[in-house]
Amino acid sequence: MPARFKKILVANRGEIAIRVMRTCRELGLSTVAVYSEADRSALHVRQADQAFCVGPAPSRESYLNQQAILDAAKKSGADAIHPGYGFLSENASFVRACDAAGIAFVGPPASAMDSMGEKTRARSHMVKAGVPVVPGATEPFKTIDEARAFAEKVGFPVMLKAAGGGGGKGMRRVEKMADFESAWRAAKSEAMSSFGNDAVYLEKYLDQPHHVEIQVFADSSGNCIHLNERECSAQRRHQKVIEETPSPILNPELRAKMGEVAVRAAKSVGYVGAGTVEFLVDSTRSFYFLEMNTRLQVEHPVTEWVTGLDLVRWQLDVAQGGKLPFLEPLAPRGHSIEARVYAEDPAQNFMPSPGRIQYLRVPGGPNVRDDSGVFAGYEVPRFYDPMISKLSVWAPTREQAIARLERALSEYVVKGITTNLRYLTAILRHPDFVKGDYDTGFLARAHEQLLGKDDAKLTEVAMLAAAVWAQQQQEKAATKIASAASGASGSMWRHGRRR
Repeated sequence: MPARFKKILVANRGEIAIRVMRTCRELGLSTVAVYSEADRSALHVRQADQAFCVGPAPSRESYLNQQAILDAAKKSGADAIHPGYGFLSENASFVRACDAAGIAFVGPPASAMDSMGEKTRARSHMVKAGVPVVPGATEPFKTIDEARAFAEKVGFPVMLKAAGGGGGKGMRRVEKMADFESAWRAAKSEAMSSFGNDAVYLEKYLDQPHHVEIQVFADSSGNCIHLNERECSAQRRHQKVIEETPSPILNPELRAKMGEVAVRAAKSVGYVGAGTVEFLVDSTRSFYFLEMNTRLQVEHPVTEWVTGLDLVRWQLDVAQGGKLPFLEPLAPRGHSIEARVYAEDPAQNFMPSPGRIQYLRVPGGPNVRDDSGVFAGYEVPRFYDPMISKLSVWAPTREQAIARLERALSEYVVKGITTNLRYLTAILRHPDFVKGDYDTGFLARAHEQLLGKDDAKLTEVAMLAAAVWAQQQQEKAATKIASAASGASGSMWRHGRRR
């Protein structure tokens, strides 16, 4: 049994860094923050027991700077590094660097990350295991000509994807060959910026599938369990916006089948810690392996809501050699939904809206949770993902959860920057979301409605009608006045004649 941790360095920023630190504090562990020059006054820096600057604002020079983070860990005397999600969380070379430095990495071993963190290798493992996968490449492409030839073979549309990361970064849907080169360059550039790895592969694009993921957890003794699913089909540009559990389209039998496949996938590579196996589910409810995220997911709070577990606590315990406390799947309790609050302007093509938050009121009430890294007076930087918080709720039923999240969103006030709060409310009210049978193309199809453009057109028509009516009323009034004036003059004239 390894020595118990006493100090944890959190190699991340924003809400996930704060979320990890909260569990550390409950466990009596000291925390160390790292920050870029742009994040000097950030909340995660204030909440940690120690903090170290690791470089300039660009993430490649700070949060992706492996040596700077390891130096901070050594200077602080940290026993372990928790990577959060994004940045170095799925970087096998960083795991090996931690091992070489004698610092524990709170996550899977580098070998498992090599197998599953690299998306193309994960697909190869699944093919060998007999798991159905989306048609596509099993290796990153070395040249654009190779990629073009493969796209021609599987047929358009195709999806270009970053091999070394997830979260919608480095992904481009390509409809035709004429668009391939620009999409290829954009995907590689974004992949390098987000993950320090520009390797790209492609898959056949499936029309209108559901995106359903299974949360798995494994210990170093070979035990592995799944903790049910999350429905993640409400996506904009392949970035999840709203997640929920249980999935409205899964029944207990399909849940058990997908969970068994996810556990088998994790065991096949000697996985340890928290991971997520992602699937696409078609209209016949057949499912296909998509990828495995070898880290804690952004949307893990909804799983915590319906299981009553603290997944970060589990991560820390397993990283110290602990065993899973139970081995049977938990039936989901009630329903949970999470909405990602972004500093962006939906009316301006979701342009990021950095700037100073002048006023902030966070919603509360029963079974409402806001994971956030901002405060009134905080300057939202332009260098990173514009998500400022994750608002999640729990309720006994899906209908009640939707109502609770809508109520909570109505209480959320952020002034000084533009946010997507109204857009999130529009999603919850949309008939397709309310019915629960929405796919990955839902937000794109409902774009005009969700932005209120249909309402804006109706409002314009109503305003024109009101203007016409007002003009007509003015004309009628003028006619009456003129008529009255004419009558009055005549009367006075006649009255004058009598005199």
